[in-house]
Amino acid sequence: MGQKVSPIGFRTGITLGWQSTWFAPKANYGDFLVEDQKIRQYVDKKFNRHMPKGAVAKVEVIRTRNEVKVTLHSARPGVVIGPRGGEVDRLREELEEMTGRKVAVNVIEIKEPDLNAALVAESIAEQLSKRASFRRTMKQYCELAMNAGAKGVKIICAGRLAGAEMARRETQKLGSIPLHTLDANVDYAVATSRTTYGAIGIKVWIYKGKFGEEIEQPVRRRRRLPRRIGPGARDGGRSKAAPVRQGKNTAKADAVAPSTKADTPEQGSAEGS
Repeated sequence: MGQKVSPIGFRTGITLGWQSTWFAPKANYGDFLVEDQKIRQYVDKKFNRHMPKGAVAKVEVIRTRNEVKVTLHSARPGVVIGPRGGEVDRLREELEEMTGRKVAVNVIEIKEPDLNAALVAESIAEQLSKRASFRRTMKQYCELAMNAGAKGVKIICAGRLAGAEMARRETQKLGSIPLHTLDANVDYAVATSRTTYGAIGIKVWIYKGKFGEEIEQPVRRRRRLPRRIGPGARDGGRSKAAPVRQGKNTAKADAVAPSTKADTPEQGSAEGS
């Protein structure tokens, strides 16, 4: 059998940073670990499972001696922050009550939601729970990610697809996914779609390019090339070309004129008769 490993865990500590940053003695390590998990589950339930959805893709936890700093990466920061920051204040109070420590909440906007594997997986799960066609949905999100600047996308859906009796797995892939290259920035996420006929698992891999190179790509993609102007246009070539066109028009007018002159006597004779 093939040995498979999570692309996020494979790169953590080498090319990716940790999602929880803190040191603890052996006695408190387990408590902090469970506390981090409770914070992530609470944020996911609050902003990703109820309307209006905040589209929170990642929660980072940094602990100091007396304070817990929680950073939310969201595609809809306006929903997470709320009117006049009301939602953030409420979240901070709830987390302080849960942990018993001082909590600071920070919200960071995700500029390209189509390049975030967690948001893509959740969007596919939502579509499948609404009875959308799984093939069309997978192909659509693959193309959206590639148009946003990804170098490769792979989506796998597994379960009772389209309500079939026998569970199966379907794969959609565009571009390249170098899973063994530690230098490659591969985003990975898993989501579950709860349907009436069972659960469908969704896995998404998005390859954004090598670390440090992918940042330059959107700038190149959005830059427009300047319009090329010929040497004749700079010297007033259009004004020189204008009389030629007028000459053509006058020639056409002269060609039409005789017929109109010939028609006038007949009209006069008809009127005289």
